[in-house]
Amino acid sequence: MTAKAKPASPTDAMDPEKALVPTVQRVNEMRVRKGFWPKLRSTASRIPFAGQALAAWYATQDPKTPLAAKGVMLGALAYFVMPIDAIPDVFAGIGFTDDAAVIAAVLATLGAHVKRKHHEQAEAALKKVRDEAEA
Repeated sequence: MTAKAKPASPTDAMDPEKALVPTVQRVNEMRVRKGFWPKLRSTASRIPFAGQALAAWYATQDPKTPLAAKGVMLGALAYFVMPIDAIPDVFAGIGFTDDAAVIAAVLATLGAHVKRKHHEQAEAALKKVRDEAEA
């Protein structure tokens, strides 16, 4: 990042016009890499969209997924990971509705890039996470 470059904000990360800017994409990728699994493990039993979020995550790890699709998916996953969002996750019952809406919108738009194998990987990982939580 140059001295004049401004750090990417969470708003930039979710803006489709800016989500593919390499700096924003790297920031989102770092946020997701650092926070996705801990957040998923702590919320998997409480969020009905855990499988969809996991499938999107596996799609971002697939070298066959187009870079543009990865950028937008990483933006959505970064939104899920960030502790501050439109409806804070601490509000019981409604805290994850905005996260679910973002994941659903991305999958509705880019669902063709989330392949059957990504969904299968997600199902297996979600089962493992939930089994670990019960143990």
